Amino acid sequence: MYELLRTSVLSLWANKTRSLLTMLGVVIGVAAVIAMIAIGNGANRQMSEMMSGLGTNMIFIRAGAPRTGGVRQSAGSGARLTLDDIRAIERECWAVGAVAPQVSTPSQIICENQNWMTQVIGSTPGFFTIRNYAPQSGRLLDEEDERAASKVCVIGSTVAFELFGGLDPVGRSIRIRRIPFEVVGVLAPKGESGMGQDQDDLIVVPITTAQRRLVRSQIAGSIGAAFVQARDASMIDSAIAEMRALLRQRHRLSDDEDDDFILSNMTQMVESMQKSTQIMTLLLGVVASISLLVGGIGIMNIMLVSVTERTREIGIRMAVGARARDIRSQFLLEAVLLSMTGGIFGILLGALASFAVTHFLKWPTSVSGGAVALAAGFSCCVGIFFGLYPAWKASLLRPIDALRFD
Repeated sequence: MYELLRTSVLSLWANKTRSLLTMLGVVIGVAAVIAMIAIGNGANRQMSEMMSGLGTNMIFIRAGAPRTGGVRQSAGSGARLTLDDIRAIERECWAVGAVAPQVSTPSQIICENQNWMTQVIGSTPGFFTIRNYAPQSGRLLDEEDERAASKVCVIGSTVAFELFGGLDPVGRSIRIRRIPFEVVGVLAPKGESGMGQDQDDLIVVPITTAQRRLVRSQIAGSIGAAFVQARDASMIDSAIAEMRALLRQRHRLSDDEDDDFILSNMTQMVESMQKSTQIMTLLLGVVASISLLVGGIGIMNIMLVSVTERTREIGIRMAVGARARDIRSQFLLEAVLLSMTGGIFGILLGALASFAVTHFLKWPTSVSGGAVALAAGFSCCVGIFFGLYPAWKASLLRPIDALRFD
């Protein structure tokens, strides 16, 4: 076996340029497979992080206009969700553990000679629990802030850095739409969400303050959306049913009218996105595998040329005692060596491409051991499959005919 391996390596080394060009198709194919799977794995990991960040028992409510004559009206033409609706949900829906209504508006924030554009969210103290925010310094908003519609705010770490640099923002004043607000706390960093959004680039104020001073609405006390946390993941369906029945009753909707609100199970939404990502990864992997098959065809083509060029060599080896299976094994091993070597370089190139995507495009990728094993196994199978015919053809040569070949 050692002698067979040495002979195959020397034969390939004698035609280095041809061997390198032959491997190129396999290198590109394997690199494409590795990169596509790594990008898909990164997307799946983002979705998993998003789901863990939201929790497994999260429900999202937003206003949705009723249908009129089969056409859905615009969001402001009848659809409404009010703070009283949310308080009724807290009181009457047993399966609901916590509710965080919110209104939001992009605003320019000014602090002395610094300014920053960010999202200002008006919500209740439950917002921090439901969205998994913890204080880094200072305190969070409380019920007294909400009752008094206080001009206080809690800022994310990105906003704190942009406005205050390394200084402690707690106790200092910022202006939101020319209205002064006191910073009472800074949120601990959370980083980017699964959708690539900076979760630390926000300011949270009491929802009553936001409704009175920052967000103008046609309907008094209306809100844009709310996050709801069921008491347990197993109670999500019960919570949705209770909220739907309560809101339909409060909005005086008849049985033949559609809901004028939308309830979404966040876990199902994320799982659906994960499935879509997995299907897309599979399709991209299949497309990338086509280039690997093209590389295999290139190997077979070159091996057939090699058989023709080395016909006299084959005849001499058979004349001195080499058997047909020895010839077949050598040519098959050469094809596998070409494919496997190309696979190794392809894995390295694919990992490098994945790193480049993460570094330059800021898209997380993950090169898994399973993807590497799959690519290595596939490249080996390509070498065997496309090397069989040339090896078989070489083993069928008759020594006397091979020696007479010119």
